[in-house]
Amino acid sequence: MTKTPGFHAGSPLPLGTFPTENGANFAFFSRHATRVRVELFDHAGDVTPSRQIDLNPVSNRTGDVWHVRIDGIRHGQFYAYRVDGPWSPAEGRRFNFSRLLLDPYARAISRSDKWDFESAFGYDPSSSERDLVRADTDDAAAMPKCVFTCEPFDWNGDQPLKHAWGKTVIYETHVRGFSVMPNAGVQHPGTYRGLIEKIPYLKDLGITAVELMPVQEFNENEKPLRNYWGYDPVVFFAPKASYSSQLAAGAQTVEFREMVQALHRAGIEAILDIVFNHTAEGDELGPTLCFRGMDNEIYYMLAGDKRYYRDDTGTGNTVNANHPVVRDHILAALRYWVTEMHVDGFRFDLASVLGRDENGKLMANAPLLERIAEDPILRDVKLIAEAWDAAGAYEVGSFSERRWAEWNGHFRDDVRRFWRGDDGMLGLFASRICGSADIYTRSGKGPESSINFVTCHDGFTLNDLVSYRYRHNEVNGENNRDGSADNFSENYGAEGETADAATEAVRKRQIKNFLVTLLVSRGVPMLLGGDEFRRTQRGNNNAWCQDNDISWFDWSYLDRHGEVFRFTRGMIAFRRAHPVLSTEQFYTDAEIQWIGPSGGSPDWFDPKGKAFGCVIADNVSSKLLLLFNAGAESIGFRLPGPPDSTNWLLAVDTSGPSPRDLFADGEEPAVDSSRPYNLKARSSAIFLARKEAA
Repeated sequence: MTKTPGFHAGSPLPLGTFPTENGANFAFFSRHATRVRVELFDHAGDVTPSRQIDLNPVSNRTGDVWHVRIDGIRHGQFYAYRVDGPWSPAEGRRFNFSRLLLDPYARAISRSDKWDFESAFGYDPSSSERDLVRADTDDAAAMPKCVFTCEPFDWNGDQPLKHAWGKTVIYETHVRGFSVMPNAGVQHPGTYRGLIEKIPYLKDLGITAVELMPVQEFNENEKPLRNYWGYDPVVFFAPKASYSSQLAAGAQTVEFREMVQALHRAGIEAILDIVFNHTAEGDELGPTLCFRGMDNEIYYMLAGDKRYYRDDTGTGNTVNANHPVVRDHILAALRYWVTEMHVDGFRFDLASVLGRDENGKLMANAPLLERIAEDPILRDVKLIAEAWDAAGAYEVGSFSERRWAEWNGHFRDDVRRFWRGDDGMLGLFASRICGSADIYTRSGKGPESSINFVTCHDGFTLNDLVSYRYRHNEVNGENNRDGSADNFSENYGAEGETADAATEAVRKRQIKNFLVTLLVSRGVPMLLGGDEFRRTQRGNNNAWCQDNDISWFDWSYLDRHGEVFRFTRGMIAFRRAHPVLSTEQFYTDAEIQWIGPSGGSPDWFDPKGKAFGCVIADNVSSKLLLLFNAGAESIGFRLPGPPDSTNWLLAVDTSGPSPRDLFADGEEPAVDSSRPYNLKARSSAIFLARKEAA
């Protein structure tokens, strides 16, 4: 890299850092800055830049955009900004020229094992006046640097898969945790390449989409405990550097693309859990990394006293997502992940925040949400909202327009409560397996808008849901006060791991019941990674800070609980073989018939009712019969007569020992429909109507 590049006025568009014929053009937004400097570094750890370019506010500024073209910039160049302006917290302005700032459009950030921000502040962090005093200690030694990336990538004709919602089965996982354990059997543990090596496993399971927990660059060491989940982005465009198996500057962008390309070759979509509602800069006591130092009052929602931040996210700050400048920034990031990184969809963390105005009020037609839904570049990507936030919004069933699917929190809670045996759950459970029409028809949405899940990263794993009555988060250091206390869980006789065979039998049966429910319900099933082999977090339901064997996938469980894996794979295949279960429409009365244990209609108003079933018209000549018993006692279930010239064949019974819990296609035994079927306690069963062989 040359140390004395020439520089020119440059162009205000496009925003970000882009290659030119002889170097690169740098452009970024700051309305209230008075002085801007670009600093170039030869190495990521350098404190002293190899070159400093001060921008002229006349020739290097167009409107609110500062820009410069610098010759001699090559792939791998390290750079950062310094931005000066008013230091006036009372007015919401926090410019500080001593802070080295990341480019908000940076495509890569240098790898850093520890971003030591606190040592750079230069004042007492316990001071009540901390947010009023500007720290003028230079923080270049503590900060990572931006990496200019411009190397081409050969996609070899890769195209979006565009799986229909009705054919989608989502697997939520964590790039690092998925393959970091030594028993993962990969050569590149804990990386994008490690995930590539596990693709055959995902394909064998039957997964069609992987939903990755945040890969936007974040600081693992920003809090007293290690930040494992990554819901604290520093910039929105850069993939996480430490998830790359290579140390070379910018290698993470290449490896991420290789991962997406490999997933697509296997027929698996890549969905990113993406965070636009807040950043790692936190509240007024947090570090200045990027947005705060660029233009604090534009990028963040501020409180009435502008020294402080609105906190609708529970993290200290809230991005001012519906300011036109910020809105364009978010859209640019989404387009980048789609066009340059070939991502197939997004799950938006705390998406309700994105529908709030600058005063925190929810808007009826939020401009950003509408722009995302109608953007021509994003038109075919999957959009999934976590339709709530920390300020009280809960918009499941009514989030924006039909383009938006939603994590269905009602499905999670009602299915858990039904199988726990709570009273009065028959009708709600029936609605959930039918696609939650009671929730979605009001807003004109269909069952494809319902992302159905029983467990996710935030809460118990499926094994822990049936093994713990209470959360056990003591190791998080908050006296077990963190994480949800309302889990609708049960331990069935012992808190945590047990050798008691009877307790284990009930737990295994309940796990299978949850899997059956998830995979026969209309809507889009999402499986928490590792649930298919009973991954445990030892009762921790808020493992955001546990970058260790509490959170990591222990692949020895795949052998230990191969029965559950076989059952999960079989139920995914069963769903695929019976498209009626995943049709993107709600059932009509002609397509589904409800039955009670006595053979008549269920008593939906019986608060003590725990069992019911339904007959579903699979096609013109065949039917499915689903039975559910959440009670603690077995029940004789009178089966309806099968269609003409058919028998009821048993496909699934969660109370049966493996392999008689799920039968392979063509091997289902016939049952005598003239006698009540003994549906055991806490079990479910599925029957097929099939014509007898001639």
